Amino acid sequence: MVSTNVQPLTPMASQADKEVILSVRGLKKHFPITSGIVIQRQVGAVRAVDGIDFDVYKGETLGLVGESGCGKSTTGRTILQLYRPTAGSVNFEGHELTNIKGEQLRRMRQRMQIIFQDPFASLNPRMTVGNIVNEPLQIHKTIPNRRERQEYVENLLEKVGLNPFYINRYPHEFSGGQRQRIGIARALALNPTFIVADEPISALDVSIQAQVVNLLEELQDELNLTYLFIAHDLSMVRHICDRVAVMYLGKIVELGPTDLVYDNPLHPYTQALLSAVPVPDPSVEEQRQRVILTGDVPSPANPPTGCNFNTRCPVRFDLCFQEPDPPLIELEPGHFAACHRVT
Repeated sequence: MVSTNVQPLTPMASQADKEVILSVRGLKKHFPITSGIVIQRQVGAVRAVDGIDFDVYKGETLGLVGESGCGKSTTGRTILQLYRPTAGSVNFEGHELTNIKGEQLRRMRQRMQIIFQDPFASLNPRMTVGNIVNEPLQIHKTIPNRRERQEYVENLLEKVGLNPFYINRYPHEFSGGQRQRIGIARALALNPTFIVADEPISALDVSIQAQVVNLLEELQDELNLTYLFIAHDLSMVRHICDRVAVMYLGKIVELGPTDLVYDNPLHPYTQALLSAVPVPDPSVEEQRQRVILTGDVPSPANPPTGCNFNTRCPVRFDLCFQEPDPPLIELEPGHFAACHRVT
């Protein structure tokens, strides 16, 4: 049973007049660790997502950033109920997703879709492009007429920058960037309002990344889409995202408008991430102070006692080892951080 007894975030002053399309509270996703061959018993858990709170506003792009393995992709898939959460609440357009299943959940999935990270693995190699984009239309029976479905698919391919005459080709006949456009067309097929973009450009050539990001921005403006943009490229996140949430070891440690977070990072982990982003101005780059983190990221199966970041934090002190992770506190309008040092 998923618990929904969680407390709301303080409303952001700068976003108070905006409509919340997605509200996440106390979200946890723990994967069991089992032992034994014949009779298996749980001996622990991997705390991939370990109690996070955030809102996504209609029409915005919220960036979710952090090191590999911090729980970004698991968060996206748990929101969409591809993974069922261990605890917490996911409220989408007024519907509590953790309490529904079957046909009711299937209907909700028309409104929320995902663009996967790997365009080579996410498309069925035995299906033509037309069938890949057409499949959700058939499953949800949104366009009964076969000819109308084909015309709709051709229009979708054209919308994402592909020649509609490619409708009978197979995925192996396309480049990586073209495959990702096919994945975007499939995500748009059911006219969703919310899309999880799970590192949609990380597997693409640098020369193609900007094209795909520009396409996503154009589609957002045209179709009034809302994105949860998962990425580790901080420069791209600053370009495309309205707000950014920083994750570390299954928790959100900083959240706020992109310019505030980038210009005035409050959490020492955010400061370390941003100090590693190169600046094109050589004179500025030369004067910047780097924050070098020592040690490795702890295992989510055995997080440290106290603050999760205390094993690598350059400004840690006694309280960081004694008290659990602090909650997200609003330290300036719309800008939240979870750190004993700054709160």
